[in-house]
Amino acid sequence: MDAPENKLKSALKAGKTQIGCWFNLSDPMGAEIVGRAGFDWVLIDGEHGPNSIKDIAHQLQALEGLPTSSVVRAPIGEPAIIKQILDAGAQSLLIPMVESVEQVHELVAAVHYPPVGKRGVGAFVARAAQFGNLSNYLQTADKQICLIVQLETKAGLIALNDILDVDGIDGVFIGPADLAADMGYLGKPHEEEVQEAILDAIQRISASSKAAGILSLDDQDTAIYLSAGARFVGVASDVLTLNKALFAKAKKWRKN
Repeated sequence: MDAPENKLKSALKAGKTQIGCWFNLSDPMGAEIVGRAGFDWVLIDGEHGPNSIKDIAHQLQALEGLPTSSVVRAPIGEPAIIKQILDAGAQSLLIPMVESVEQVHELVAAVHYPPVGKRGVGAFVARAAQFGNLSNYLQTADKQICLIVQLETKAGLIALNDILDVDGIDGVFIGPADLAADMGYLGKPHEEEVQEAILDAIQRISASSKAAGILSLDDQDTAIYLSAGARFVGVASDVLTLNKALFAKAKKWRKN
């Protein structure tokens, strides 16, 4: 049996817009609730969420079989960590803080088996290959890996054109918060200079064969980014949605 089709990868390759939700609460049941909400994808955040590799694996299990694609953001673009996440069953990865074309080449190597890449061959004990039951996993896994690199510094944007020429990545994701901080506007991603840089990047990415991605929790911003060509867009956050809804309900009904 082959590696399962990565529906997110197929949709992005076909030019379809994919709308998703960030998931930071590090809980399988919460992941399942979000996975049933109707998003195209749910991102398990290993960078800013309190997730160990076991936590990530449990959330991938909770999302399996649901009508949504799972994406895992690694805490860092370290090959050993990427190997564990892939073996846990992830097929779509978002790698933060990418700043150079050299980093991108290293990441492409990390997600592919030899002789193309350097991913360790341990599928016979990995959940990714159903613990050895996907007999043709090694031969088919590479084609189903969706690799999206996240640019969130000035250096990353400077390297963007060269990064777009690299085969093996499916998308380039812009991180507004860290980009704003790196540009001298900590906590102010709506500064005109930051927004101009974001829109320029989205337009350059969308003009390539890669999908442009961004996290946008403001509906007006989201409409602008979609119009600019973004196709992999996070529009919600589990933590912020829960926080806002609970505060609003408490304020409405608590009298003292």
